[in-house]
Amino acid sequence: MIKNTFQEQIITYQQGKLVVPDFPTIPVIPGDGIGDEVWNATEKVVNFAVNVAYKGKKSIQWKKVLAGGKAFQETGTWLPDETLSDFRHYVVGIKGPLTTPVGGGIRSLNVALRKDLDLYVCLRPVRWFNGIPAPVHHPENVNITIFRENTEDVYSGIEFAAGSTEALSFIELLGQHFPKEIQKIRFKEDVGLAIKPISKHGSERIVQAAIEYALKENKKTLTLVHKGNIMKFTEGAFLQWGYDIAEQKFGSEVYTSRQWQRTQNSSGEDFANAEKVKAIKSGKIWINDIITDAAFQQVLLYPQEFDLLVTTNLNGDYLSDALAAQVGGIGIAPGANINYQTGIAIFEATHGTAPSIAGKNMANPSSLILSAEMMLRYIGWEGAANLIIHGLERSIAEKKLTPDLSQFVEQSIRVGTNEFADIVCKNMSD
Repeated sequence: MIKNTFQEQIITYQQGKLVVPDFPTIPVIPGDGIGDEVWNATEKVVNFAVNVAYKGKKSIQWKKVLAGGKAFQETGTWLPDETLSDFRHYVVGIKGPLTTPVGGGIRSLNVALRKDLDLYVCLRPVRWFNGIPAPVHHPENVNITIFRENTEDVYSGIEFAAGSTEALSFIELLGQHFPKEIQKIRFKEDVGLAIKPISKHGSERIVQAAIEYALKENKKTLTLVHKGNIMKFTEGAFLQWGYDIAEQKFGSEVYTSRQWQRTQNSSGEDFANAEKVKAIKSGKIWINDIITDAAFQQVLLYPQEFDLLVTTNLNGDYLSDALAAQVGGIGIAPGANINYQTGIAIFEATHGTAPSIAGKNMANPSSLILSAEMMLRYIGWEGAANLIIHGLERSIAEKKLTPDLSQFVEQSIRVGTNEFADIVCKNMSD
């Protein structure tokens, strides 16, 4: 890594834009289990790409911070306040997989980070790399970005255990104030309860961020995914608020299926597709919606029909991993958690800690490498990001793969975590 002799340089967020110095300090949580291995491989790849792209005129100064099992061992807490402060101070960070404590402590460290830093967008781009084994016939048709709301819905964590004092009190409260609603609960004893909050503000800001992303990245379509046919005042409200903010704030740049339905007597899929084509040809983003269960079918049968999915938390959780499976699994799927209003962003591996293979040089670092590639694009270092994609594509094409992928590819060359990183670096410069 290029040694920085300058005073520490910090990324800032000014007037809605990141201001990135040439030698920024970026905090990193290597993670638990396989975390150190995949991080070491990622650090090697990123440093190499930056050096090749900018010939020493730029480099990243990594600052390791604590969270997870290591943090608990050293400090007695799973997520130290200092770590949260560092992510706020340095604005952009990256993390490996983290252990979730069992039987107490924080419900989920990832959820805690997202909620404490108000990282309301979970951004998951899903695409196929030629040569990666996939269970579908045409994985190359999958090139979909998911904007998943990251702070509400089930992430609120408001639930009461069956038979608990809290659950019984809640049942009693419902019975006193909402006698008709209490009748909808079939079994009132030994029943677990949860609250699913979805707000106007939370819905509007993620849809706005998604539309702005679509405009920047030249996405043609944006689809709101919801279960509003059943949950009319939560998922259904998300849908209506999403359409509202699209039409009110981006009227000249988008055309929604709701607008079309209001002005046309015609209906049906053929007419809607014709309007979609007309909207795209006129340079507008076509915004429509789909019920969640139908979305799972359609992204499997016709993934080429979708560019950008915007959805509530739980739906997005399911869809992200389901789509990743279509292109080879979460081992090669990147992710990011972003607040587009403050600029704070944490890029992360989307897989778990895999303790059974920790320390064995077997882990696939691709998820974290690709998350780092997303981070480089976020800070405007596209040259280095492009090199990483080039190096990764060539390495996969050569069938030089970690064990998780090599076992499914005939005549592949099985390599370890460290060796895979070296191969990616070599393929960037050849």
